Amino acid sequence: MADQTTPPRGLSRPGKWARGAVGVAALFLASEILGRAGIVDRSYLPPASSITARAVELFGDTDFLFNVRVTLTAWALGLLIAIAIAVPLGLLLGSVPAVNTAVRAIVEFLRPIPSVALIPLAGLLLGSGLSMEVPLIVYASCWPILFNTMYGLNDVDPTAKETLRTFGFSRIQILLRVSLPSAAPFIATGVRLAASIALILAVGTEILSGFGDGLGMFIAQAGTVPDGTVDVLAGTVWAGCIGLIIDSVLVQGENRAFRWHKAQRSGAS
Repeated sequence: MADQTTPPRGLSRPGKWARGAVGVAALFLASEILGRAGIVDRSYLPPASSITARAVELFGDTDFLFNVRVTLTAWALGLLIAIAIAVPLGLLLGSVPAVNTAVRAIVEFLRPIPSVALIPLAGLLLGSGLSMEVPLIVYASCWPILFNTMYGLNDVDPTAKETLRTFGFSRIQILLRVSLPSAAPFIATGVRLAASIALILAVGTEILSGFGDGLGMFIAQAGTVPDGTVDVLAGTVWAGCIGLIIDSVLVQGENRAFRWHKAQRSGAS
């Protein structure tokens, strides 16, 4: 009978990488077998080896790399503007209940509206390219950052706030010295979630708008030519790899910057 007081041992980092590699290999093998078995026409589902070879080949294609750069530029601009808007707004709504109550109905009205539904209107009002993509990315990326900031403020230790208040610190000083540092791990998680949403919006907007440049436009144009499925899937692989790299970098940065928060949570549980 196992000792129930012994905490479960987690996987080491090489173990996690090995397990992830096994999952990727299994998916690759299943896709390769399915593509070569003839169950589905190869023009619709090429073997994984063909898609991978084309994705590697695109790495040397200057036109394709230009499209990737356009998408990443829109992603970065949209995410940075969303952070600049959502963090201060979240601090305001989380710190001042009267303002939160006043704008709550507007926020709850706007939040469910999908950004893709705004693409036709944005195209008419803002044209094409970054001028249309960036506002849509900002709109979709603001929500996870805003609500994570507000949630982080609710998780601040009230004793620490009361202590500073007792010593005569102002509301702004308490916010900067206690509330903001305590909420920072939650804000970082919101930014990580928003980064994925921003990439989805960048690629999706380019595909649905039907004009301009970008990775999404490359995928959309490839889908209109005969035997373009390999290019469509190779572009999709690139989008997935970019998203994986972004998420991995942000997770590593989050773990390093807020190691104390993880230890605090583990101790609390």
